[in-house]
Amino acid sequence: MPITPAALAADAAVARDLEVRHLHLHPRDAEGAETLQQGPTDAAIAACRKVAPEMSVGIGTGAWIAPGPKGRMDDLAGWRSPPDYVSVNLNEPDAPEVMALMARCGIGVEAGIWSDADAARFCALELPPQTRILIEMPDADEVDLEIDRIRARLSTAGRTEPVLLHGEGVSAWPCLRRAAQEGLSSRIGFEDCDHLPDGTPASDNASLISAAAQIFRDAGRPLA
Repeated sequence: MPITPAALAADAAVARDLEVRHLHLHPRDAEGAETLQQGPTDAAIAACRKVAPEMSVGIGTGAWIAPGPKGRMDDLAGWRSPPDYVSVNLNEPDAPEVMALMARCGIGVEAGIWSDADAARFCALELPPQTRILIEMPDADEVDLEIDRIRARLSTAGRTEPVLLHGEGVSAWPCLRRAAQEGLSSRIGFEDCDHLPDGTPASDNASLISAAAQIFRDAGRPLA
């Protein structure tokens, strides 16, 4: 698991060499805990941009990251080397406030949607266009019906942002294959799963990215 800025940068270089265009990472503090504080966040982003300046860098903003929602807002406003975009979970109460803060800071937003209920909230908020819509599925076997519901609701509401579809655990590879088949973006890494498509353990993020790249190539899709 890459934790330090140097380790994150090494994985960024692997993704760059595989022609991946976007990088999603989770900065860590000296103890290895997720953080959004200015120092560790700026260091992680700067290290990745040094080795892959052409890649867009995004980070998560989950409310579980210490010190919680209020302190998180202070951290988000304090970056000196901000990411290109952040993912914001629509199942978190303060998602609209986080999105508004990011807009004021000139930072793009991936609208993170985990369920049809999240999609309904997103559409009801009448938000301006986002960087993209991030459909995230849980560690479950049957997720296609929920994906269909979400996409139908977004379509009915006239949302036309690009969609990135990814899963977690057992749904990670099925979601990635569906994304490749339907021309959507996707992502993969140890945040999502620790095994290759055939079920064998993955040794590192590089092996996961390589397997995902092959799935996209087999589907005749460019990497994203």
